Amino acid sequence: MNEKREILLESGTNELEIVEFLIGTNQFAINVMKVREILNPVPITKVPHSHPNIEGIIELRGEVLPVIDMAKALGFPPSETPQQDKFIVAEFNQQKVVFHVHNVTRIHRISWRQIEKPSQMYQGLDGQVIGVVKLEGKMILLLDFEKMVVDINPETGINVQQVKKLGKRERSNKKIVVAEDSPLLRKLLHDTLAEAGYVLVEFFEDGEAALHYLQAIVKEGKDIEQEVQLVITDIEMPQMDGHHLTKRIREDEKLSKLPVIIFSSLITDDLRHKGEKVGATAQVSKPEVGELVKVIDKYIL
Repeated sequence: MNEKREILLESGTNELEIVEFLIGTNQFAINVMKVREILNPVPITKVPHSHPNIEGIIELRGEVLPVIDMAKALGFPPSETPQQDKFIVAEFNQQKVVFHVHNVTRIHRISWRQIEKPSQMYQGLDGQVIGVVKLEGKMILLLDFEKMVVDINPETGINVQQVKKLGKRERSNKKIVVAEDSPLLRKLLHDTLAEAGYVLVEFFEDGEAALHYLQAIVKEGKDIEQEVQLVITDIEMPQMDGHHLTKRIREDEKLSKLPVIIFSSLITDDLRHKGEKVGATAQVSKPEVGELVKVIDKYIL
């Protein structure tokens, strides 16, 4: 995967690269920005009484990493061709984890507009699919890897206790716009921001919907800084990602003064420059919601 360093996309183009992989004959994908490397399987050390989806641990260049059995996590049978199996080493939410898949096929460069939101009919709050990619006559499912990890270890998720540690909070009349595609995370953010005193929060499922909302305020002749005080955006979202949303806000003369905080599992040392390039005011890694509240305080209180 080292060659991916050479093909990292420009910031704010609303494009991404996905690694397509197989579980059985079913096609799934992970954002290249999450992938550190792809390995042939190595011996796994079993861990007694671990979560059913954890195969065990491996040592990789001095680091001990958990291995998630993707077939088991998704409810599929084991690999019929284990000689083709691969380990995808991923990094997000400030941690590294290994996903055991049945094969890795290729990398695709696509637009976020090619990714459809999953229907509530087959998805719901507990779904593991964040998008459906229709490509070359097939459907590839983009998975919610963060949720898979949180299901195994809830401690890695957003925790309202982080906000409670900040002490008693006054109710704020400042209005915040949030772009976040995960229904579960929207609910968690709603609860934690309310705990922090921020009760005037407008949520949108993707960057495009958030941008249209902001543009509509300006179109009505209202002063955007009176109507909205801050924008929070995820990066990975169907239709329009957070980097492109930030870029569009910065390029709009009437929206450009709005503080934009990128709150994403993809805030790493390697990727922070992408947010800086599109003009993000600040960047906070999920699940550090306590830090997010401190940054919000800094820019709008």
